[in-house]
This record gives sequence, C-alpha cells and structure tokens, in this order.
Amino acid sequence: MSVEIRRLHPGDDALVMRVADDVFDEPVRPDRLAAYLAAPGHFMIVAIVDQTVVGQCAAVVHRHPDKVSELYIDEIGVAPPFQRQGIARKMLDAMFEIGRAEGCEEAWVGTEPDNGPARALYEARKEPHGKAEDFVMYVYRLRD
Repeated sequence: MSVEIRRLHPGDDALVMRVADDVFDEPVRPDRLAAYLAAPGHFMIVAIVDQTVVGQCAAVVHRHPDKVSELYIDEIGVAPPFQRQGIARKMLDAMFEIGRAEGCEEAWVGTEPDNGPARALYEARKEPHGKAEDFVMYVYRLRD
C-alpha cells in the first residue's frame, strides 16, 4: 500500500471531497474547507491512498505577545482500516515540520483521557517535553 502524505494549500479543496469514513468527525463542507485553507496560520496535512483521503491532521499557529509561538494540533483522524500503520505519526511529523518552518518553538495537542490509541501516539514521541499534563477544558456554545 502506497500512502502519500500531502500538505493542502488553497485550491486543493477537491482532494478532500473523496474521503474515507471516520477521517473527519462530520462531513466536510467545501465552503468551510476553502475558508480554513485560506486562513493565515491554518494548516492541513492529509494521507491519500488510491486517490482517497484516509487521514487528516489540522493545526493552527498561535502567536502570543508574551510567550513563544506554538503549533496547536487541533485534530488527527485516520480511517479505521488504515489505523496502526504509522499514518498518524507521519502526518504529525509533517505538521511539526510546518510548525518549525513557521517559527514555532512548541507544539501541543490534547485528547480525552480514555483515548488509548491517541495517547499511545503522543506518548511514543521522543520529544523532551512529550508528556501528558493535567488539563481542564471548558466549551462555550457561541451560537444556537
């Protein structure tokens, strides 16, 4: 099986219209994808097998006036038949390279405490600060 790891740019929208089940949480809307890819500091990596997207990794650069710039890994998804084959790791590596190129000094990602596969992926990294931290998150609905 040949897997292509590819960074998406504005205009690459059509590549994500053929996507395997469970790569994204919801169906991809072309208008949202186009806006995402056009937004400065927003990045997406996809994994493609036989012209079908089987994985995705999305991230945003956060720049702060008082701290180092950081890459927030917003989401990683791989279709179940393609999991545990190193695809998520390759996408994460590619995203870290983008973060470095963008001047980020740190990257961070979060997951649910019971998400064993995600935690195994993140904890397998040999980064000096690649350890889980206690974290509390609040979600506010801004629209009904």
